Amino acid sequence: MSTPASLTIQVPLAIRRRPGRKTVVTPEGRGIGAAPAASISTRADPALVKALARAFRYQRLLDEGQYASVTEMAEAEKLDRGYMGRLLQLTLLAPKLVEASLDGRMSERLDLPSLLKPLPLSWKQQGIVPS
Repeated sequence: MSTPASLTIQVPLAIRRRPGRKTVVTPEGRGIGAAPAASISTRADPALVKALARAFRYQRLLDEGQYASVTEMAEAEKLDRGYMGRLLQLTLLAPKLVEASLDGRMSERLDLPSLLKPLPLSWKQQGIVPS
C-alpha cells in the first residue's frame, strides 16, 4: 500500500480594498509574452460573505464533533447563543441563494439582516434568486 499524498496549490494574488468593493488582483506578466492580468471585482456584500463563511465553519466544527452543542460553541466563540443559531441557519440556504450572494447577484431586499430572520426550509420556497 502506498501512503496518501497531499497536493498544495499556491496562487499568488492580492486583495485590494476600494470604496464599496474588493478587487482580486492576479500577478502581472506571468510566463513569456503574457499580457498583464486583469483585475476581477465583485459586488458581493462583504458582511454577507463573511457571515456565510463563519456559518459553514461553525457547522463543520459541529459536524466534526469539536463542540457538543451550539451553546458550547457559542460560549467558546464568545458569541450570543441566539446569534450563533441564526448564523447556522445560513447553512440551510438553497445553493442558488448562496451562489448568488457570493457572486454579488442578490437582490437588495435579501441582505444579511433579512437572511438572519427565519426562512422556509424548502429550497423551492426560498428560491428568490435574480437571473
